[in-house]
Amino acid sequence: MRQVLIETQAFKVNPIQLTEMKAPSGNPLVEGILATAEIKNGNGRYYSRDLWEREINKYKEVVKENRATGELDHPESQIINLKNVSHIIRDMWWDGDQVIGKIEILPTSSGNILKALVENNVQVGVSSRGMGSLKQVGEILEVQDDFELLCWDFVSTPSNPGSYMHVIKEGKEIQINKFSKINSILSEILCANGTCPII
Repeated sequence: MRQVLIETQAFKVNPIQLTEMKAPSGNPLVEGILATAEIKNGNGRYYSRDLWEREINKYKEVVKENRATGELDHPESQIINLKNVSHIIRDMWWDGDQVIGKIEILPTSSGNILKALVENNVQVGVSSRGMGSLKQVGEILEVQDDFELLCWDFVSTPSNPGSYMHVIKEGKEIQINKFSKINSILSEILCANGTCPII
């Protein structure tokens, strides 16, 4: 059965990058590891190199089309909500078995929050969101060929001092509150007309 698969890596941005690396728009750019193939990650899952290569090649088209946006915080949804978009991936490439990405932080409400967090050395994570099924193989959960990459989001993760973008380690999957799915559905219903009441 296909399900939402979330993988999080610690992603502490070096504040120097925010002042030195700029997109043509003048927005800050950050760079770091988005994913790693051929390892058992912190969630006990294994993504093959072939699987990631297929999905990265498809996602590069999304990057070219200027649609590679992501949210601040993870919804349990296949939809990228534009009201929560904080960043856009501008480039991505392989470095060994690691996928590296160049990310522009956008001047949206969520992007301004993300920028303020990283400027103040708050530990954040970068997290892939996709749909797929898993197969138990020994002690690992192997991600199956029906996997589809949706996006990368920025999320909160436990602090990992000294873990700058070039030395990111796999984080642990965020524990979802048992009521978060209900809250998400209620929010989608209540906010469907473009205005959200305070809940």
